[in-house]
Amino acid sequence: MSTPIIGLVGFGRWGRLIFRDLRALGAEVHVAVPSEASRAAAVAAGAVSVAATAGELPDADGYVVAPVTVRHAEAVRALLPRGRPMFVEKPLTADPVSAAELVATAGERIFVMDKWRYHPGIVELARLARTGAFGPIRSVTSHRLGWGNPHRDVDAVWILLPHDLSIAVEILGTLPEPRYAAAPDAAGSGLLAVLRDADGPLVTCEVSAAHPVNRRTVVVVGEHGSGQLADSWDDRILLAGTVDGVEITPDNRERAVGAELPLEAELRAFLEHLAGGPPPRSSAADALSVVRAIATLRTMAGLSGATC
Repeated sequence: MSTPIIGLVGFGRWGRLIFRDLRALGAEVHVAVPSEASRAAAVAAGAVSVAATAGELPDADGYVVAPVTVRHAEAVRALLPRGRPMFVEKPLTADPVSAAELVATAGERIFVMDKWRYHPGIVELARLARTGAFGPIRSVTSHRLGWGNPHRDVDAVWILLPHDLSIAVEILGTLPEPRYAAAPDAAGSGLLAVLRDADGPLVTCEVSAAHPVNRRTVVVVGEHGSGQLADSWDDRILLAGTVDGVEITPDNRERAVGAELPLEAELRAFLEHLAGGPPPRSSAADALSVVRAIATLRTMAGLSGATC
């Protein structure tokens, strides 16, 4: 495969990690970021060229869009005339109107960076759920708790909840209907969300930026077996009950899944797509369903605005 040429919009805290992994995967990276200091940092890190705006980036095989959330739609619109695939950091946007506009305009070329859909533990839980190894799925429960929100443009709900809703999509194949939501305050520091279709599994997500201890867990419960990813850094999942016809005992309750970092895995998937491979896991339609669900859940919880 020839060297992929990528235009990267954003070189902040997360954008620098994306840049690092793109370079490690062999890509030639051009960076657009408004800050002169950030442009200098990008050059020092090995960017082939830098620009102030997405529209000034050179032609590339594909683009990764990772500025602050409120700038996602603006950057995508600027790149639409290029006709190239775009990998947009989650959430696609922080409002369903602009998300729907982008999907209607170029949904076949837009994908979203839902890195948890590439976590080895989530991939294995999803495989077990979809193959019936747990029996009919009864529930998916997740916790994403910690202290602080480093994002200044949107509140913690818009930053944290997309992860857990995308995990539900990966495990169940679709996102159930929002049923209930409650927030501890009006500032969007956290949310308890419940989603369920009429005859489907119960999905419960709790997110918080006001918790004293970091906690990242996902539990899938089926009719006769269950599985858990106990921490984001775990290289194994925990099983109980009967899984794929095998009774789980203390000797086989742990299943190794590997330790590949999700960010690198999803960027590799995007580069492979640019070379003719399958599309990344999160389509524009998936992304729109997540944005719409968050907007609905926020309304249910009495959270009015998206920005901080």
